[in-house]
Amino acid sequence: MKIVKEAKSFEQINTELLIVGVQKNCDHIKGWNKLVSFFGESLEEWIRSGDIDTDRKKMTKLPYVGSNKQVKRVLFVGLGDTKTLTENVLRETFGLVGKQLRNIKANEFTIWLESFTASPIDENDVAFLFAEGAGQGFYQIPHYKTTSNEIDTYLDAVYFVTEADIDEIVASYKVGKIYADAVNEARNLVNLPPNLLTATDLANYAEELAKQYDFEVEILNKAELEELGMGGILSVNKGSKEEPRLITLKYQATDNWAEVMGLVGKGVTYDTGGYSIKTKTGMVGMKGDMGGAAAVLGAMKIIGEVRPNKNVVAVIGATDNMISGEAFKPDDVITTYSGKTVEVLNTDAEGRLVLADAVSYARQQGANYLIDVATLTGGVITALGFDKTGSLTNNEAFFDAFIEASIETGEFVWGMPLTEKDKKRIRKSDIADLNNSPGSDGHMIFAGGFVGEFVGDLPWIHLDIAGTSDAASPHDLGPKGGTGVMVRTLATFIERLGEESNSSF
Repeated sequence: MKIVKEAKSFEQINTELLIVGVQKNCDHIKGWNKLVSFFGESLEEWIRSGDIDTDRKKMTKLPYVGSNKQVKRVLFVGLGDTKTLTENVLRETFGLVGKQLRNIKANEFTIWLESFTASPIDENDVAFLFAEGAGQGFYQIPHYKTTSNEIDTYLDAVYFVTEADIDEIVASYKVGKIYADAVNEARNLVNLPPNLLTATDLANYAEELAKQYDFEVEILNKAELEELGMGGILSVNKGSKEEPRLITLKYQATDNWAEVMGLVGKGVTYDTGGYSIKTKTGMVGMKGDMGGAAAVLGAMKIIGEVRPNKNVVAVIGATDNMISGEAFKPDDVITTYSGKTVEVLNTDAEGRLVLADAVSYARQQGANYLIDVATLTGGVITALGFDKTGSLTNNEAFFDAFIEASIETGEFVWGMPLTEKDKKRIRKSDIADLNNSPGSDGHMIFAGGFVGEFVGDLPWIHLDIAGTSDAASPHDLGPKGGTGVMVRTLATFIERLGEESNSSF
């Protein structure tokens, strides 16, 4: 997309679509009289009569009736009362605009930035939020239909009507687009059929990412995992013909490899449940069980683009969980990379075994802080629904800083308790150090708490995105399917830490 670095007036624009924000009292908009003169006196009458809807998230598309023959249509975007307008609401509103742009097959458009400002949201904020929100809303799930005659729609150019500094506007828009593009790439990974995204395919994607952004990359194959004694990921992989991979990406921002943030993603590319087999309906959709890996890779894409002043190591355990004569079984005892032994009570509690080895490896690679991301349990959905990410932590200061980033991005995260009684149940086994399934009660806490057994004393956050990684129906920021959840929050958190002189917890 061409982001045109030229601030235009209404009289100068040549566009197929002009995008304008309208509110309950448009007279408060800076430069409103200029729009009235440009569009025509009928504009204000149409707003008063309701022909142009000013209610929040309402869209009104009209042909342009003024004297400038270079403008075809105007899309009026309702903002409601801007006294209560937030960045998150504006981002969602722009997501709906992105859907409109796809529906009308627009190739280029012009946005009047001042019409969307509201204290404290300025023109630069609008540019960022529009690129981020509309970019996500414009997204469409790739399909494999052979009978489709639909022409692919691309946005070729964006122009701005604004009195703000155009260099700052373009810079803000570019960063917003970086965020949207990374979310959409994560969505693509989650939406890929499992026969088209194996552990090897995921590793190949990571290698391309490393090549693009000059990350250090290491891909461990099955033989190398066996040599290291990674019994967690290897046990889950035993039933499969597809080899596992342990993927490591390193972004070094400072001279010394210190104060390193570790991002760990669950990359189970398909989960049958193993011998603790899922139901036929429960198995559908398990192509998305690598949503945590997608979130980490999406965050690394943003990190590669914006280059924050923070060292990051990303580790992803990638495998599928299949059934065969060689698959692991309930009652097995396995030895993880850390040396801790685990009694397997449930082969469908496989993600925590993969994460155990990945977290241990991230520590070995120098991580000083850890965040693991996983579509780990149905229990988090039972507890919190489909719109909230569940979390655990061992460090409240670390968690509070992360929550500030999640509030900024509008990705809701809710902390759950992890008590000593919970830990005792995770450690309860007559024959091993741990068991992988203490019970269905408190399921989300036990799963995340199991991962916590491998982090040592490092500040740690566990994110269970089982409910938020996939949308059952279209939403403001995209279609049904993979959401790319936590990509933006992880990247925003790391950007924030990079701006701080002291981020120790």
